[in-house]
Amino acid sequence: MPPKTPVVLLKTRSTPGDAYEELFRIPADGLEFEPTFVPVLEHRFDKSGMARFRSLLQQKSISKAQNSAYGGLIFTSQRSVEVFTNLVEEGRGGNEGWPHLQDVPVYSVGPATTRALKAIPQLPPLRVFGEHTGNGESLAQFILEHYGEWYQDRVCKPPMLFLVGDQRRDIIPRVLMGADLSPERKIQVDEIVVYGTGEMASFQDEFEQLLHKTKDQPMRWVVVFSPSGCDSMLSVLGLLDETNGKARPKPLRRSTFIATIGPTTRDYLLQKFGFEPDVCAEQPSPGGVRQGITRFSKLRSE
Repeated sequence: MPPKTPVVLLKTRSTPGDAYEELFRIPADGLEFEPTFVPVLEHRFDKSGMARFRSLLQQKSISKAQNSAYGGLIFTSQRSVEVFTNLVEEGRGGNEGWPHLQDVPVYSVGPATTRALKAIPQLPPLRVFGEHTGNGESLAQFILEHYGEWYQDRVCKPPMLFLVGDQRRDIIPRVLMGADLSPERKIQVDEIVVYGTGEMASFQDEFEQLLHKTKDQPMRWVVVFSPSGCDSMLSVLGLLDETNGKARPKPLRRSTFIATIGPTTRDYLLQKFGFEPDVCAEQPSPGGVRQGITRFSKLRSE
């Protein structure tokens, strides 16, 4: 049997199970992989943002009522869902109706965030939409249509609340509040920063140690999930020219290959460092990443 190909996933392992780990451990197409996680980011809850969101929940300011401040919620990260889950548990007490969101749509980007939202113990369950979208652009377009139908009896749609981290793109607010939209389609989006993000101090050391352990493998993959930590990754791989901050040319003979979760991270590597990854997943999902790596590996072996 050929050796299993190491796949270094630059992310924190999801609990209780991680879909990337589960998929990459299944042999398929004549290939076997050995997935390993190296956390890149650490997250810190933002106390002021959490306090503001807590107050809105306590005051029942997120509901379908005409005088409500917000008519829906948007989540695009598991960290923001974690904040929400903590506040729900904290405020539940003996009130089974907490957090009073049974009649509002909750929008989520992708399956992982959706699973986390649906796992929140709420009766009746939260009404979560958008699992199929996969990225912010698609989710925003979906919200325009779905939210419009949800509140079709109102000329002006109620504002939405978007729980975000301190590092985020503005694509969802930009689409929903677009200047080209008619007043009846436009949706006001207010953001609350509920967590901050930074590179883990241990990332470079852990990444270096793992690369040393797998240095004799004929092929290994590094999967990048966000722009954060890209400079450290390239530096550890010896691909970053410290004098100008740009990537060095890839060696003609090499065993390490780079895949990105999607075009956002790929474009960041290209624009910031002049580095083109070997694979960009067509779908930002475990299946999309594995399919891209499998296709590249088979073509290279031929």
